[in-house]
Amino acid sequence: MNWYQTVFELIDMRSFSNLWYWIALAVAWSTVSHWVLGVPYDVVLRARRDGGQAEEDFHDLLRVNINRITYIVRVSGVWLLALVCGLLTMLGLLAFWYWIEFAQAVFLLAFPMTLVGILSIRTAHKIIEHGEPGEALYTRMRRHRQATQVIGMASIFVTSIWGMYQNIGTGALGAGF
Repeated sequence: MNWYQTVFELIDMRSFSNLWYWIALAVAWSTVSHWVLGVPYDVVLRARRDGGQAEEDFHDLLRVNINRITYIVRVSGVWLLALVCGLLTMLGLLAFWYWIEFAQAVFLLAFPMTLVGILSIRTAHKIIEHGEPGEALYTRMRRHRQATQVIGMASIFVTSIWGMYQNIGTGALGAGF
């Protein structure tokens, strides 16, 4: 057996039948739903519950991350938009025109994450625009997290259905429909 076969047996390139892909998917969505606009959600809850220094820390973290997000959008937003659209188009074509399974797996992870990125930019601009103090800010953060979780649940559902289709119908386990 040559080293090519050994490497490709160890790293299965069929993404949807690979346990590592599903672990990466779960970790990615868990991380994204925990870090709301760059602030860990437990910091948000502690600030709301305890106030004082915890609330100051939350406001400092949120201010730094919102300023960072809006600065990046202001300075290079058009270029980032063009780059992300180009990459998603390339992935979409490779995935669903040329039926490359690895591209399908990456697209089904990257596209919903892009939606969360757009949602984060929108929420950051709303917080700056409205200057929401106190309970309104906590409500905005909770709603942003819930929207992120809904996108994540829909993404995981669609990805798992597509992965089952690939594994049973055309991929590792089936001969095709």
